[in-house]
Amino acid sequence: MAYSFTITRTTAPKPKPDPDNLVFGKFFTDHMFIMDYSDDKGWHDGRIVPYGPIALDPAAAVLHYGQEMFEGLKAFKAPDGRVLLFRPDMNAKRTNRTNERLCIPPVDEELFIEAIRALVKVDADWIPDKPGTSLYIRPFIFADEPFLGVHPAHHYKFVIILSPVGAYYSGGNGGLFCTKIYVEEEYVRAAPGGTGFAKVGGNYAGSLKAQEKAARAGCAQVLWLDAIERKYVEEIGTSNAFFVIGDEIITSPLTGTILPGITRDSVIQLLKKWGLNIQERRLSIDEVIKAAEEGALKEVFATGTAAVISPVGELLYRGRSIVVNDRQVGELSQKLYDTLYGIQTGKIPDDMGWTMAV
Repeated sequence: MAYSFTITRTTAPKPKPDPDNLVFGKFFTDHMFIMDYSDDKGWHDGRIVPYGPIALDPAAAVLHYGQEMFEGLKAFKAPDGRVLLFRPDMNAKRTNRTNERLCIPPVDEELFIEAIRALVKVDADWIPDKPGTSLYIRPFIFADEPFLGVHPAHHYKFVIILSPVGAYYSGGNGGLFCTKIYVEEEYVRAAPGGTGFAKVGGNYAGSLKAQEKAARAGCAQVLWLDAIERKYVEEIGTSNAFFVIGDEIITSPLTGTILPGITRDSVIQLLKKWGLNIQERRLSIDEVIKAAEEGALKEVFATGTAAVISPVGELLYRGRSIVVNDRQVGELSQKLYDTLYGIQTGKIPDDMGWTMAV
């Protein structure tokens, strides 16, 4: 099905930020996409309008009961001038898995992708081309029906905004440097049967307290343990976690408590293509510590849209420091970053079929 959207262009374009001083999530482009949902019309009136505030009734359901979701992906400027999206079909599929869990009406996957493409085309001159930069794309859906009462809303808004962003990390090694991670035992991110697999704001709001603890301990992020036994590693901050122990690369299985990351899936596919021993299995923090003591813990890294690959140089657990790879970026972490970023930016051939031209 072909989709078309009305476009109202801004009459007051904003000055574009300095590409050398882009801060993640601080600057926003001139336009945004909005679409409404009602039970009688379904998703309708898709439109691109000047970026600005959204009017919201004080009784809007999202403000009281948190019925909302969001996604995140990026657009990149390739050397040949093309604008590339990275696996937007996966974001569309994950959107509907989240929507189903939160009783939000599904969005046609083609509509989701075409709305993103249309908006990126309108604001294509906002895409930075400096190495390490990109255009971050934030689709989100929320219940804007005014009512007080716990039941699914009958009216929603689907919105997309864009933000030019710089490299998530600064430093050497191709934009990578190692982070220090706090192993959290008091708080948990998600429990079986909950919303851990869904991309919902509540998951992130609930993580802030643990993040504060990590920051006080001098750490950049939190390593979450499972909610039942406080024993098995699950995610690092808002990213998926990988551990290289001996000749085995281990990541948590998708059992409903962790986000099915698109970068995670991409990494797993690359590792299998390279003939490496990737295992999706439960891994206890005790096994990680034992491997470190025996010299078998070679690398730890997180994967996600924002940083692509985030190497870990140190774990802080019960006041004890576990150093990983002498706090240096590992060979596998660097290779994965170079390959994924190269595909995303069109600098190396995409033989995986992951990119889509706008």
